[in-house]
Amino acid sequence: MPSQIFTVEDARAKAKRRLPKMVFDYIDGAAGNERLAAENISAFENVKLQPRALVNVENRKLNKSFLGRDWGLPFGIAPMGMCDLAWPGADEMLAAAATKFNIPLALSTMASSTIEQTRERTGENAWFQFYVSGSKEPAMKLIDRVAAAGYTNLLFTVDVPQVAPRVRDLRNGFQAPLKIGPKQFIDFALHPQWSISSLLKGVPTLANVETEADGQFKRDSGRGGVDWDFLNYLRDYWPHKLIVKGVLSTQDAVRMKQAGVDGIYVSNHGGRQLDSAPPSVVVLPLMRKALGEEYPILLDSGIRDGESIVKALALGADFVMMGRPYSYAIGADGQRGLDTVVELLAGQISAAMAQIGVTDIATLDTHNLFNY
Repeated sequence: MPSQIFTVEDARAKAKRRLPKMVFDYIDGAAGNERLAAENISAFENVKLQPRALVNVENRKLNKSFLGRDWGLPFGIAPMGMCDLAWPGADEMLAAAATKFNIPLALSTMASSTIEQTRERTGENAWFQFYVSGSKEPAMKLIDRVAAAGYTNLLFTVDVPQVAPRVRDLRNGFQAPLKIGPKQFIDFALHPQWSISSLLKGVPTLANVETEADGQFKRDSGRGGVDWDFLNYLRDYWPHKLIVKGVLSTQDAVRMKQAGVDGIYVSNHGGRQLDSAPPSVVVLPLMRKALGEEYPILLDSGIRDGESIVKALALGADFVMMGRPYSYAIGADGQRGLDTVVELLAGQISAAMAQIGVTDIATLDTHNLFNY
């Protein structure tokens, strides 16, 4: 039976039914009143594409060169913590999709799979997303592991000086690592397929960090001690591509470029940090203007369909990353759901390109937008 997923929203609705409430809310929720999470999506809806007529668009190219590699599609898998909550084995599913479709997979510091496992599964398609918490020494040991495993693209995330309160998580008693009380037990019991699969596979853990009382990393601990001096140190220490993720200030971005950073990742963390921050896509044209036409820019937050990917590329992004759509897909139908959503997004991109008279994804620019 084929996967009954025709939109990302279909996958979300199905995942909501299949997953325990605590797990779905962890994936779906955001900071504060969740206004920004909604605005991220509506901001894309406010951007319009310019249809064109009588253009031969029979042969359309969706592959995209970025950071020295040719990728099969112009989008990849954003870093997500504890992906195996979406369904047991989700990290392996993401690695399989990254390989099948030749797209990048950014492994989170908070992932359920190790740095080494993901590199082995995904090869050169694997990137690593880096947090710093507490002492710098264990953080740099983590970087040494990343280098030893063969990663060449490091995403340094800077928009979590403190994990923001997420009301749904607070109400559900969500913690990382998971702690199960009576409320969570009942929630899991009402979703036996997920619960039994999780028991057989093993409860998801943070595979790359210590989380004990005297450990190296705590999800809710402050990360605000990381500053410009550390960025300069990291730039000197890391010999490969360094991307800074979670940048919404053009002033910060220009300074990062001057510090030798190889690219800027425009993101508001999917609305999961500051509810009053601007939507990423609103910041994107300002970032492109400030950094120049050739400087590498990635973008995430609010993308739920292929047309939004086309809009982001036309507005100045070189590459697009997504998180929640993949988690919804896995929660809805595992590997089949994930592959379906990737193919769905690729098809939507191709159809939009036909309508606006574009045959090569790399040629998109503001001329393809209405009234820009």
